[in-house]
Amino acid sequence: MKPILQVALDLIHSDRALTVASEAVDGGADWIEAGTPLIKSEGVEVLRSLRKAFPGRTIVADMKTIDVGGVEVEIAAKSGADVVVVLGMSPDPTLTEAVMTARKYGARVMADLFNAPDKAVRAKRLEAMGVDLLCVHVGVDEQMVGGSPVAALKEVADAVSIPVAAAGGINSETAPQIVSSGASIVIVGGAIIKAADARNAAAKIRSALDSGQAVETERFLKYSGEELREAFSRVSSPNVADAQHKKGAMTGILPRTVPGTKMVGRALTVQTVSGDWAKSVESIDRAQEGDVIVVDACGGEVAVWGELASWSCKTKGVSGVVIDGAARDIDSIREMGFPCFSRHIASSAGEPKGYGGIGDEILCGGVRVRTGDWVVGDDSGVVVVPQEHALEVANRAIDVMEREERLREEIRRGGTLSSVLKLEKWEKVD
Repeated sequence: MKPILQVALDLIHSDRALTVASEAVDGGADWIEAGTPLIKSEGVEVLRSLRKAFPGRTIVADMKTIDVGGVEVEIAAKSGADVVVVLGMSPDPTLTEAVMTARKYGARVMADLFNAPDKAVRAKRLEAMGVDLLCVHVGVDEQMVGGSPVAALKEVADAVSIPVAAAGGINSETAPQIVSSGASIVIVGGAIIKAADARNAAAKIRSALDSGQAVETERFLKYSGEELREAFSRVSSPNVADAQHKKGAMTGILPRTVPGTKMVGRALTVQTVSGDWAKSVESIDRAQEGDVIVVDACGGEVAVWGELASWSCKTKGVSGVVIDGAARDIDSIREMGFPCFSRHIASSAGEPKGYGGIGDEILCGGVRVRTGDWVVGDDSGVVVVPQEHALEVANRAIDVMEREERLREEIRRGGTLSSVLKLEKWEKVD
């Protein structure tokens, strides 16, 4: 029996969801899931729309029920769902009521083992209660810090005899591994619904499942702590700012280099005063390859950086400099292609008096920066990512970028940003 490909429509607009579902089915998706955000946004009416649009397909309602199991299963089943998802950590009476109600209305219950501490033990109990399907699920937020369903999947599959589904950041590269670990239902959300061409994305995953061979992809990946530079290099500073809910974006710090220049690296901080360029230059000797020197020069208008400092950085492999103060020799810096961002441009430099320090916590562009924090700069400005949150922010920034790719495609097809996002509908109600 070939693995089932289930597309998870974790969107909030029914018309967008129906379009993506149609493309995914054309590409080989078998089951269609109304994701929890979609059901919460549009109500169970979206299940009726999916049933009408795809009469021959299995419709899954990801209700994530945790109480009143019978009521919610009845609502979903009467609205067109063939499979209703109930949280596996729900109280036993909720599960048994859900199962009995599903039998009454000709539906099946999938128990989601999300956040269950001992998934195999709970899976056995759920099977004994009559649950039809199980799901080993790593949620989106957990994926952002490296979570994967693979670790628990084989243990659960070995513990039960009912079909097991898996969900959590699966793409065309990882899908075969999911099947070999015991899943007979492969649930894919982002790698399909964020794709500009959802049909092609689904077809790649379908091919990987049918052949048992990974299909390489450059999209829909989750990055590890060792891959942060690569991840941040793929996204823009606006992507990073969005991933941090607008935090970390410096104000008043502007790019001084050739348009299109990108800067990514870990911060080496410098504290100085206007015109005192001693610590700024000395920091180059302490910097490691790939670092970004971040200078708090108190917003001063006398330069603490210029051409020769930039050449020193180029020779050593320093990734760039950010100055809350002034830089000069901008024409030469542009010519050498060195990433330089500053608050001011000046002709005159001061004297190397040596005030301040290197490696201390500073403020630059209104943002707190510590040595070791990540810094991303481009034509839109500079954003700082605290080192302890870097893995999560990098993956969330990738997610932001990928979601924008789908929006861009829908706009190309004739929509506008406002119409695609239904802005009037989603304006905050006072």
